[in-house]
Amino acid sequence: MSGPLATEMQPIVEDTLDQVGAIQAYDAIMDEYTALPFVPDVKADLNRYVIDKGMEGIFHYLAIEEAAIRQDPVKRTTDILQTVFGAE
Repeated sequence: MSGPLATEMQPIVEDTLDQVGAIQAYDAIMDEYTALPFVPDVKADLNRYVIDKGMEGIFHYLAIEEAAIRQDPVKRTTDILQTVFGAE
């Protein structure tokens, strides 16, 4: 699921970061950083970072919801939820 989700998120993240000027600001900071002597090489991809953190957030809240569904049978309101978690 992670691969297809990341693929779907990518254009949205790229457009949003571009609209708010985050990419330009990040590039400017990285230009300054790389001009400093004796600093390690950094190959950071802002888009990838935002997508990864976004997916972490999505899966975090999915885990919370899954725990709630497992705990409370009343939350099993659809046929698919009853199939996956069992009807009680």
